[in-house]
Amino acid sequence: MESRPKDLTPAPDSSLLSLLGLDAEQDAVYRLLVDRPDSVPTSVTEPGADPGAVVRVLQGLVDRGLASAERDEVGGLRYRAASPVLALGPLLESRRSALHRVEHFVSELAERHRAAARSQAGGAPVEVLTGAAAIRRRLVEMQRKARHELRSLVPAMGRTVAISFEDNLDEVEREAMRRGVVVRAVVARAWLEEPRAARWLTALASEGQRIAVTESLPIKLVMVDDDVALLPLDPARDETVEEPVALVVHRSGLLTALISLFEQYFALGRELSPAVRGSESDGPGPLDPVDRQIVALLHVGLTDAAIARQLGIGHRTVQRRLHELMESVGAATRFQLGWHASESGWLPAP
Repeated sequence: MESRPKDLTPAPDSSLLSLLGLDAEQDAVYRLLVDRPDSVPTSVTEPGADPGAVVRVLQGLVDRGLASAERDEVGGLRYRAASPVLALGPLLESRRSALHRVEHFVSELAERHRAAARSQAGGAPVEVLTGAAAIRRRLVEMQRKARHELRSLVPAMGRTVAISFEDNLDEVEREAMRRGVVVRAVVARAWLEEPRAARWLTALASEGQRIAVTESLPIKLVMVDDDVALLPLDPARDETVEEPVALVVHRSGLLTALISLFEQYFALGRELSPAVRGSESDGPGPLDPVDRQIVALLHVGLTDAAIARQLGIGHRTVQRRLHELMESVGAATRFQLGWHASESGWLPAP
């Protein structure tokens, strides 16, 4: 276009609208119309220049629904920019959907690339991933392909740089459960000592995940079906480093050993009951809702102080309620109280 819109100075975001399919001239003129409603062609053209080129751009904006044209009292056309939200929103959504499809295609190409590399290397059972972004992408990709079961070990280590409880739940686990995939985890008891993490774990249990609690775990681990597992190269390595390293283990004797390791710890742990929630559930047994939560948290090994922090009540209140429960069932020890709770249906199985 020979005639350029006047007063147009390049800005850092001067080409952003071109990402939505506008050419440079349409981008520039639309920006001017946003700031200057009811413009005539000459008002967005350099003085003395032929406005014909700008008229063609303006008509192009009208044809795309980005502007409107109305005749004034002398028969000329005045142009007004359409609302950016209404006009550009559909374009933005279309590009977003296209990028989402491209993202899935890139993941598919990456998997084909890895498969070809494994085949060329004689089916190597272990891959090495470097960097938090690469580990996160592969973890989410693995979990989205789950057909039957997701399993994980979560030791009491520094928070992962790859993906958190909240991220993983929103990213893949809810969708997996909707597809009928079983989700099981073993977590170190230390996580339940932190109120925020404890709230997320109990929320996961209430949504249908099976979570076993144990004193400690040797390694972080995520497994998808009986096909593949992801674990850190060095379990003792600080996860806050810039370049964490992880291993992807495919079907092999090593994967069989990892599956056995998970099953042993899940069997040894105490399963977190969905009854452990902040709401007053109507679970079985004659217990007050708060007492039911106290007993359930005690069952997985939390201290009185940790129970008090999670439920937002006083430490002495927890001790008093436990003492009253023990007296009401004739239990001399907390172990006896736990046995009675299990036998009496106070702790419903997930």
